[in-house]
Amino acid sequence: MTNRIVVLVSGNGSNLQALIDSCQTGRIRAEIVGVISNVPHAYALERARLANIPTQVIDHRKYPDRAAFEAEMSRVLQEWQVGLIVLAGFMRVLTPAFVNRFSGQMINIHPSLLPAYRGLHTHARVLATGDKMHGCSIHFVTAELDAGAIIAQAITHVAPNDTLETLTQEVQELEHHLYPLVVAWIAAGRIALLGNKVYLDGQELQDPIRICL
Repeated sequence: MTNRIVVLVSGNGSNLQALIDSCQTGRIRAEIVGVISNVPHAYALERARLANIPTQVIDHRKYPDRAAFEAEMSRVLQEWQVGLIVLAGFMRVLTPAFVNRFSGQMINIHPSLLPAYRGLHTHARVLATGDKMHGCSIHFVTAELDAGAIIAQAITHVAPNDTLETLTQEVQELEHHLYPLVVAWIAAGRIALLGNKVYLDGQELQDPIRICL
């Protein structure tokens, strides 16, 4: 059931907070049934506890390899009867075996207009290149990093006086708007992945949904 959401985190959890707030206000008609962190003292865990959401720390450093780490994550996800897995600042590369097990059930948010700037340091790369547009993308997770089918993107203009700090803040604000919106669509059954194509209300998307803010 897609109305049972588990969020994977590693850090501060600002996107988690946006999702929690949207569930509490009814914007997302679903429940966050658990939060998993691979970092024991991630502040995102405190956000979850304040919202009375169950948490689980699965410290990857305590497992002999990725397979053992992901086996424990799979066990917890099954125990929580997860319908949708939301990656929100989860800083671990997942193996193909894990990704394929949850194909079509796992989404990620990335701070660039994919397929441009996969990987890290996206804001610095945009500034260095002199791009006029920047933003964030939400995509289904596949075995290839940041390469899954893109559901939606939020776009901002890069101003001449933008810095790394201002651009980071601008894109985070876009993320906090877009992620709850897409999760709400998925929870309502409006978004689906068939093959490697995204469908909205039964119609194949030829391009990602784009929102300019």
